[in-house]
Amino acid sequence: MFRPLLRAALVAALALTATPVLPAAAESEDCAAEATVTSSWGSGFTARIEVTNRGDAPISGWTATWTHPTGQATTAGWNADFEHREGTVVARNVGWNADLAPGGTAEFGVQGTTTGGAVEFTGLDCGFDTEDEGGDAVRIMALGDSITGSPGCWRALLWRDLVDAGRKVDFVGTLPGDGCGFAYDGDHEGHGGYLVTNVASQGLLVDWLERTDPDTVLMHFGTNDVWNGIPAAEILAAYDTLLAQMRAHDPNVHLLVAQIIPMDSDRSCATCGQGVRDLNAAIPGWADANATPESPITVVDQWTGFDTDADTYDGVHPSASGDRRIADRWFAALAP
Repeated sequence: MFRPLLRAALVAALALTATPVLPAAAESEDCAAEATVTSSWGSGFTARIEVTNRGDAPISGWTATWTHPTGQATTAGWNADFEHREGTVVARNVGWNADLAPGGTAEFGVQGTTTGGAVEFTGLDCGFDTEDEGGDAVRIMALGDSITGSPGCWRALLWRDLVDAGRKVDFVGTLPGDGCGFAYDGDHEGHGGYLVTNVASQGLLVDWLERTDPDTVLMHFGTNDVWNGIPAAEILAAYDTLLAQMRAHDPNVHLLVAQIIPMDSDRSCATCGQGVRDLNAAIPGWADANATPESPITVVDQWTGFDTDADTYDGVHPSASGDRRIADRWFAALAP
């Protein structure tokens, strides 16, 4: 939906603030890592980290690790997957920046909290992947509008739940995650204000697929279309287009499509409540008609039991309880 420009304004304001910059670097025979603090505002910071292939052979897959002194923590980032291991932050390449030719560099960003003083990346190190006996991670694209991406903390909860359950996942997308209180794999395709009918007609998904290469897509899309009075039949026609584009990219793609969360007609638009009901009633039939054994479609009911008073903060966008409810529904469908 309509995303405030607060983040952009904050970044602009920080750019005018005197910033303590404490670069950190580590080098091994084949891998070099360097971190540079790009902004700091007393209680938080952002930083850029570069990983460079100093070897003579190309590599596919890298990691960077570091810790922070007491009072500092990395909480989120972009252009890498993140996890915490007993106080150590581990950043791993995403799909599109895994490959480094000799001399090649990958760059990713982090944000975090601090109680003041120079931000330190203690013990910064990097390395290249070796054979992984655990198999490949499931590459998951969360696709939608601001309900998916602004800040989309249900994605953070879902990622943590899947990892805690021992699932090997890689959330992919061209957009970075926002801060949700802990480090997580934030990559996504939740574009605030976008209509699924426009994404389909403009062919935007084709580029996103090429850049991120998902094998599983979680799609909660159509809220803005309903808001604009677009009927369910036109929204489903857009679904047809997106599904064809997914299968052209990967004939075995697995689509999980949501029956979208409700909107409070009193606080949003008078026709939105019925528009959501019409769309959600039509989605199971659409899924049954289009699913194949090679490319299954799973319908995930995000609508039933969702309370716009308790589970949204404005009648449209999920609150903390809404994020928890949405994550739980996706988890139940994904975990098997």
